[in-house]
Amino acid sequence: MNATLQKLIIRTAREDDLPALAAIFAADEIGGHGDTTDESAQPDYLAAFRAIEASPSETLYVAELDGEVVGTFQTAILTKLVGRGAKSMVIEAVQTRADMRGRGIGAVMINHCLEEARRQGLNAAQLTSNMARLDAHRFYERLGFEKRHLGFRMKLK
Repeated sequence: MNATLQKLIIRTAREDDLPALAAIFAADEIGGHGDTTDESAQPDYLAAFRAIEASPSETLYVAELDGEVVGTFQTAILTKLVGRGAKSMVIEAVQTRADMRGRGIGAVMINHCLEEARRQGLNAAQLTSNMARLDAHRFYERLGFEKRHLGFRMKLK
């Protein structure tokens, strides 16, 4: 493990991380989720953060390096009736700050998810990735994920 990754801390996100998270999301040119660092969006981020924080099945994480947020991801535990109550981890919103990509931070974040899923005795971990994110697809495959399903989405507002 290189020196950068040895100093990397994965921790649960805090409210004071929200500006850094908004900046990471706003810099995403592919996602198109309408994220912004504009002050007017802060109440929306705060409400979402508090809802995630209150949920027993969801966790928002950050990757921190030298006191700065350099990445983020969110997990949710899904209990399914199919599979006789199988439980899986859904991994969402995996983002590394643009200037920090290619340093192994994403792999540390995903491995954290997988370790946590195993610790909880879950059956699987799954994620989706925008069709345009070809580099991300190769990254997930290198980590052992398989393309197994085709996802669909309908924008409601």
